[in-house]
Amino acid sequence: MSLYCGIACRRKSFWCYRQLSTYVTKTRYLFELKEDDDACKKAQQTGAFYLFHNLAPLLQKSGHQYLAPQHSLLELERLLGKFGQDSQRIEDSVLIGCSEQQEAWFALDLGLNSSSSINASLQKPEVEKELTGSFTELRKALYQLNVKDASLLSTAQALLRWHDTHQFCSRSGQPTKKNMAGSKRVCSSNQIIYYPQMAPVVITLVSDGTRCLLARQSFFPKGMYSALAGFCDIGESLEETVRREVAEEVGLEVERLHYSASQHWPFPNSSLMIACHATVKPGQTEIRLNLRELEAAAWFRHDEVAIALRRNNPYTQQQNGAFPFCLPPKFAIAHQLIKEWVEKPIRFTLPV
Repeated sequence: MSLYCGIACRRKSFWCYRQLSTYVTKTRYLFELKEDDDACKKAQQTGAFYLFHNLAPLLQKSGHQYLAPQHSLLELERLLGKFGQDSQRIEDSVLIGCSEQQEAWFALDLGLNSSSSINASLQKPEVEKELTGSFTELRKALYQLNVKDASLLSTAQALLRWHDTHQFCSRSGQPTKKNMAGSKRVCSSNQIIYYPQMAPVVITLVSDGTRCLLARQSFFPKGMYSALAGFCDIGESLEETVRREVAEEVGLEVERLHYSASQHWPFPNSSLMIACHATVKPGQTEIRLNLRELEAAAWFRHDEVAIALRRNNPYTQQQNGAFPFCLPPKFAIAHQLIKEWVEKPIRFTLPV
């Protein structure tokens, strides 16, 4: 018995004193900020803020790339004071992450109507002039952002949009109030808690073995093609959604599929993109385009896609006025799907 107790004590000591990994430390810290309003408010003192105006992030142009500037709490308070607003507006900010050194990152929209104060939204031109930047539509900016900024700004926009559209309880109709971190909203009358949600979407790269099928919608940049995508319907499994979407959009029947990865996507209203590879039945590759869903779709050879992956400045108009065949930006999971298909053969083991 004494031997068992000694082993148990030594094990307890090991687990108590072992050094946590950087990832675990960051995750625990963010959890604390989400659950403790005082801790979150304290983190704002040394944190950094990304600014938005009507869901468009403040960006600064640097060559062929956009940069997302950070602002300290003191800089933000000075900005608000200059435009006649008090620092209470900072309570509308949302927590979007932190550095390995536990510097918390927040996002604040200066254009949306403030829920925490009586102050009106700030005027866009004046703020842009003061901060020497421009509020740029995120969908356009994604093509010229680095991966870190693209991910942070996508998270920020999704959270800011959700809070802007969920200010009232769906049951009582009474106002809801966000916690300091913006990880939830609570109804003041019945204490119902609302959490930000994402809609599941499957995005599928279809192949016939030697070619892949890519399509475009009318709002895509000129020349850009991507994988097929669609929302999951109530009651569907992922496999059923893949099969239905491919049939609806291009009139093909999926034979096998293979899961690849997932990614948050802020458009149109925060989605969880679930990426898959799929093959169609041999001899049944004729595309029957659904014009309600797509503008165009076609089969592309391996060499065509490989060239598009290597192309620099793919969204630039050519001298003859045409736009080259191009693919989604590197940040997008569609790009990763296409890159996987080009670089290595995919083994399909899951029949639909």
